[in-house]
Amino acid sequence: MSTAMQRDTSHLEQICQQVRRWIVRCTSEAGSGHPTSSLSAVELMVDLVFGGAFRFNLDQPDHPANDRLIFSKGHASPLFYALWAAAGKIDPNDLLSYREFGSRLEGHPTARFSLTEAATGSLGQGLSIGLGMAMAARYLDKSPSRTFVLLGDSEMAEGAQWEAIQIGSHYKLDNLVGILDVNRLGQRGATMHGHDLDAYRKRIEAFGWRCVLIDDGHDNDQILRAFDELNADHGNSDRPTMFIARTIKGQGISSLEDEGGHHGKPVDEDDVDQILAGFGTANEQIRGTIAPPNLYQPDPPASRQAERIDYKIDDNVATRDAYGNALSRLAAKFPRMVALDGEVCNSTRTKRFRDEFPARFFEMFVAEQNMVGVATGMALRGKTPFVSTFAAFLTRAFDQIRMCPYSDAAVKFVGSHCGVSIGQDGPSQMGLEDIAMFRTIQNGVVLYPCDAVSTEALVDAMAEHEGIAYLRTTRGKTPVIYGNDESFCIGGSKVLRHSDDDQVTLIGAGITLHECLTAEATLADRGVCARVIDLYSIKPLDHATIRRAADETNVIFTVEDHFPEGGLGEAILTSLSDHSTPVNCLAVRKRPISGSPEDLLEFEGISASSIVDSVERWCSRTRL
Repeated sequence: MSTAMQRDTSHLEQICQQVRRWIVRCTSEAGSGHPTSSLSAVELMVDLVFGGAFRFNLDQPDHPANDRLIFSKGHASPLFYALWAAAGKIDPNDLLSYREFGSRLEGHPTARFSLTEAATGSLGQGLSIGLGMAMAARYLDKSPSRTFVLLGDSEMAEGAQWEAIQIGSHYKLDNLVGILDVNRLGQRGATMHGHDLDAYRKRIEAFGWRCVLIDDGHDNDQILRAFDELNADHGNSDRPTMFIARTIKGQGISSLEDEGGHHGKPVDEDDVDQILAGFGTANEQIRGTIAPPNLYQPDPPASRQAERIDYKIDDNVATRDAYGNALSRLAAKFPRMVALDGEVCNSTRTKRFRDEFPARFFEMFVAEQNMVGVATGMALRGKTPFVSTFAAFLTRAFDQIRMCPYSDAAVKFVGSHCGVSIGQDGPSQMGLEDIAMFRTIQNGVVLYPCDAVSTEALVDAMAEHEGIAYLRTTRGKTPVIYGNDESFCIGGSKVLRHSDDDQVTLIGAGITLHECLTAEATLADRGVCARVIDLYSIKPLDHATIRRAADETNVIFTVEDHFPEGGLGEAILTSLSDHSTPVNCLAVRKRPISGSPEDLLEFEGISASSIVDSVERWCSRTRL
């Protein structure tokens, strides 16, 4: 007979009943929330956190050996907060502020509550984030920490879950543990497999996970035996573990148990007192004990000075090549830097980093949603992840990208193969929405360098930056126009052509900056003086330089290899919304097709000759 079978579970049962009271009280006080979804997982989570499997130092939440707990089903936040109340980290009275304006106890957990490992609630993301934390612990920190992820059965329909499941097996993460709460009911009715635990087991085992079935997810003794099995096997397996538990939605409230139509609804106000009485005598002072983390002494690598940038003016170097060079050059300066790639490292140029620093490179294969989730998990464990793929493919992971700031995850994104200038591959490979997408990220940074020197300098700036950032690279080679000692800062720009007689301002970035420079030379030969600005930082914008150009010239032309909606031109229009100087936005307005880069730039009206024609037409109309 195992130790768990002999264990007295009475204290855990009392905690479960008090946790149920807190769940009902806080959602009833808020008038909203998900009590039934929380009630189904009470025993699973109480037994995990206070039954000995979970290890955590409450006085040192950032202890590197602490286990991590992620609620992927973030709508079960009443249970999440009640657990920490039972641990003594939330005053039970504070639970009554749940969902109130200004409360740290939000409807779905975010970083505003300090013990939240990651912002969740957009379903299907928690397992990927936990995967990233587990990978960081095993491969980078060599920490004994384990990551536990509570999953709902509804979210198992999300493709990102299966991306995470297959990668977890591929990387042999025995420190990753999923707990699947199979309560049968989703928001509008039954889930895909209902209470068929074997359906989940067959699918998950097929990906190489070890599955443990818990036939009664409300039986403390059975749950503890399962968790004891996990502890006994830890270190002896290269497989992640998934506990698959049959539970009842609304467990503990007989009128709601296993009944549809109650998702996201608090109990009726008139029934609260009767329901609370059904949980037995209240004990607001009851507390559980969490086992301490295993002994562990981290050995963080030291930072060393990076080598200097070394290019020659007029060298032709693709900015994607410079990005790959920068990662390798800066690896010593940023020892916490890691690179993740979606099976295109030979195109994004992270291959060099992979070859030189294999322990810090993680192949994520063609699974971009999971790649972003993994990067989020790594960032939350103190790493500096650079996520690279074609810019067009990042669009499918936008849900994961938009959630990064709510976790305070400083992930760095790099999108290659941007715009029609990639040429013959055609529109499926052309990133034409990426600037708009990343500009919507609150406090995010969007960078678009035009040459190798500026690319390397901006990768350095990204790594230093504490928030989320995106850098856009170009497939084709472009001439180096900056000296190796030129400085570049987030929020800056460069005025490359300037005179007191400037009539027109041309603003470009990346590939179109070179088109603007060529156009400026042609216009000068035709008697039109043009100022040229390299707007390498699209967000934040160098408003002062833009306004000065608007004050000192008669018209502004923005030129971008991107759709007009949400791009560089709209950023300028917003900056100058109160200014009288007209802004003309040259952008990709025709449906892209295959062709040479030169033909496509001309076709879309963003080539040097197109810029010249647009400026001359404007001058003719206004008699400048």
